[in-house]
Amino acid sequence: MSRIILDASALLAILNDEPGEEKLTSQPGLLSEAAISTVNLAEVQSKLVERGIAPEEAWQAALSPINQVLVFTREHARLAGDLLPKTRHLGLSLGDRACLAVGMTLKAPVYTADRDWKKLRLAVSIHVIR
Repeated sequence: MSRIILDASALLAILNDEPGEEKLTSQPGLLSEAAISTVNLAEVQSKLVERGIAPEEAWQAALSPINQVLVFTREHARLAGDLLPKTRHLGLSLGDRACLAVGMTLKAPVYTADRDWKKLRLAVSIHVIR
């Protein structure tokens, strides 16, 4: 199985046992190939701390289902910025574009809980989990 890239929303769905998480957790081996960028990991950490979870506990929770954390590179940064005109109409955040940029660079499918991503036509396979 090839690597998959998780958006913060997909990781949060797993951690919070939200609808759609079963699309990631029920497929044998899928999560063992899951990676997330440092940008999206920071977003998950922020959301968990914002909910009142102690920072160290939040950090451990955020990392628990992830096999690999990917450094957000200069190339990713440029591509995330370049995606703005193609994603502005849907209001995608920097974190969203960071996930897409990593997936595009690595030619790896991205997984998200954000339904608006279905409307994107980009050079990356997008899987919406709900």
